[in-house]
Amino acid sequence: MIFSTLEHILTHISFSIVSIVITIHLITFLVDEIVKLYDSSEKGIIVTFFCITGLLVTRWISSGHFPLSDLYESLIFLSWSFSLIHIIPYFKKNVLILSKITGPSAIFTQGFATSGILTEIHQSGILVPALQSEWLIMHVSMMILGYAALLCGSLLSVALLVITFRKNRKLFYKSNGFLNESFFLGENVLENTSFFSAKNYYRSQLIQQLDYWSYRVISLGFTFLTIGILSGAVWANEAWGSYWNWDPKETWAFITWIVFAIYLHTRTHRNLRGANSAIVASIGFLIIWICYFGVNLLGIGLHSYGSFPSTFN
Repeated sequence: MIFSTLEHILTHISFSIVSIVITIHLITFLVDEIVKLYDSSEKGIIVTFFCITGLLVTRWISSGHFPLSDLYESLIFLSWSFSLIHIIPYFKKNVLILSKITGPSAIFTQGFATSGILTEIHQSGILVPALQSEWLIMHVSMMILGYAALLCGSLLSVALLVITFRKNRKLFYKSNGFLNESFFLGENVLENTSFFSAKNYYRSQLIQQLDYWSYRVISLGFTFLTIGILSGAVWANEAWGSYWNWDPKETWAFITWIVFAIYLHTRTHRNLRGANSAIVASIGFLIIWICYFGVNLLGIGLHSYGSFPSTFN
């Protein structure tokens, strides 16, 4: 009873803090950046991280097993992973770009986990025989951490594509307008040119930062995903007598691995960096959600124990 009450309190505290943090981020995004508000939002993410950590530890103690046995627990762990990715580069510069991704990601995953849709599986139950293994911590934690990092990196690549597309479109319109106006402005031509150059410079710097962070976060996520797949294969051999069964979850995890392996391969070619590699990462963003929720929605295969409640199947 005590653990259940503590878990309930920590859940709502963490969700409330994340809601406040994302509101602050929206304010600083729409208005000029306010230093005090930004600092408080950074501290809020750190507090949220410790609240979710306490929630996971409390659920671990009360249930007697690592809290990664169902969809609710995996979503809470996913939200914890987003918070962890946020605070790791806290002491580095240009963290604002990454926080714009990890903040909303944390609140959406945790908001869905604490919604009424998953009420039936909020209470921890006894592990099914297939999950009663020491490989549970290794395999599932690596997969969720991999999903979190790959999702963050993919969203950074999506932002890169949006900015690049807008940049190319605006440059096209401005170049045409600039050529027409240059016949009439005369003395203002040089001034307009310097204005456009400065604006394009800052936009180019932003694109480079997005490309820098997306590549490193995706590389980290790809490493976690690889470890998760390999550990899952060893666990499958112990539980089912085969390293690979072409289960829907396994198949889509393999497809996810292939897509991001292609992304990392495109990064080795200078001509394919930037927008070209970002397109591959954007496709990977959709593939991850299919892999993560596809089996849960269908409720089929060897991994169906993490599916939605039967009333929603």
